[in-house]
Amino acid sequence: MIPSSFRDCEAWRAEGLGLSTSSNEACKLYDAILTQYVTWRNEETLGGIEGCIAALHTADPNFVMGHVIGTGLQLVGTGSSVLRDEKLAGAVRRVVELSQTQDLTPREKLHVQAVELFSRGALSQACSVWEDILVEHPIDMLALKFSHDGLFYLGDQTQMRDSIARVLPHWKPHMPLYSFLKGMYSFGLLETHFYDQAETVAKEGLALHPQDGWAVHSVAHVHEMKAEVEKGLKFMASTEKDWVVCDMLACHNYWHWALCHIEKGEYEEALKIFDEQVSRRCRQSGAMLDTVDACSLLYRLEMEGVSVKERYRELLRVTEPHSEDHTLLFNDLHFLMVSQGCRDSRTTQRVLDSLQELAREPGENKQLQLATTVGLPMCQAVVEYGQGNYSKTVELLKPLRYRFVEIGGSDAQRDVFSQLLIHAAMKSEDKHHQRFSRCLVVEREAARPGSLLTDRLMKRVQALHV
Repeated sequence: MIPSSFRDCEAWRAEGLGLSTSSNEACKLYDAILTQYVTWRNEETLGGIEGCIAALHTADPNFVMGHVIGTGLQLVGTGSSVLRDEKLAGAVRRVVELSQTQDLTPREKLHVQAVELFSRGALSQACSVWEDILVEHPIDMLALKFSHDGLFYLGDQTQMRDSIARVLPHWKPHMPLYSFLKGMYSFGLLETHFYDQAETVAKEGLALHPQDGWAVHSVAHVHEMKAEVEKGLKFMASTEKDWVVCDMLACHNYWHWALCHIEKGEYEEALKIFDEQVSRRCRQSGAMLDTVDACSLLYRLEMEGVSVKERYRELLRVTEPHSEDHTLLFNDLHFLMVSQGCRDSRTTQRVLDSLQELAREPGENKQLQLATTVGLPMCQAVVEYGQGNYSKTVELLKPLRYRFVEIGGSDAQRDVFSQLLIHAAMKSEDKHHQRFSRCLVVEREAARPGSLLTDRLMKRVQALHV
């Protein structure tokens, strides 16, 4: 039995978020799934998210919002594509079919519409629908969280911040999941460079709920973007016992911890975190967030001159099956880091060829629309760099560097591409590119004063005598 603390039919109605089912058990399971999603934690005593979804479908097989949350979570996870996964495509069709045979509330109908749009890659339109729901129902956490994730994938930083700001006055401290809004709002603030405010808001959330892994993650971002490496290391170590229970986010927080060590040039410490935490968790979960973190960490270490070839080979077993998914360009770029690191030209070509094929007729899929102008040139740049064609890498990335944000992710995650451009420019035989690398490093120092990584890059640039 699901604990009584979760909301039943009447409790949802009392909040103005009535659900079209007569099953109290289904309503409580829906709440349990939502809670685990927001807290980034599979609660073993409940059977985790997957167990709750299965139990919910048993409690009421035709509960539309149960299918919305279950299918929506698969889509938002970006680990599977409706283009290749018939089971997922069928789940989307099931949501739509059920909605057409039932008398749903206007809010529920909009949720169905948003999930169907998201499944087609129409991320902007899906987020617009979720935001429309929030105009009328500002305490609908599912709409808020789905929109938050969708805007993150779009690189819509300002909208991601404002989406939370608009609803905050409607939330009260006694409401379920209230404290987790702090971490979400903090993340939007830091991605729009309000670092001090972001840290303050995140710590307000942690004061209410210390096990909020997303709020911890937001503070880690602040320290990363301000190059406060010692503060970052101390914070991650002192809070580890709280956020390590968030199994869906722990790997990412360890990734942030490893970045602090890379910043200091402590590569063995970073590799230790990779081996003991990031790689292990990535292989166990198969989650896309864990996977791209593992890819990025190895790539950053390799650019720093660390040999990681054997680790790339292990990681290829995780990334290779996703070579033709193309759910996000951000993911594709990280898969290429691994195939290039393994010198696996066959897998590299599979990624490029299948993406080029889909990009010929993108339809309403935002990622495929972006592929021709931004995605494919960035992918090709990763390939050229791996082949030692540094001048070509610069030529591909230089015109796009202010468009990197369009592939989604955070400033900290996308920094790997800024570093790639700097390294390519330094290694290029073109003297203009080498001088350009100096410009990029000076620019980086202005944005992150006191960065130890930037200091190392500056010394390498100075050694070029350009």
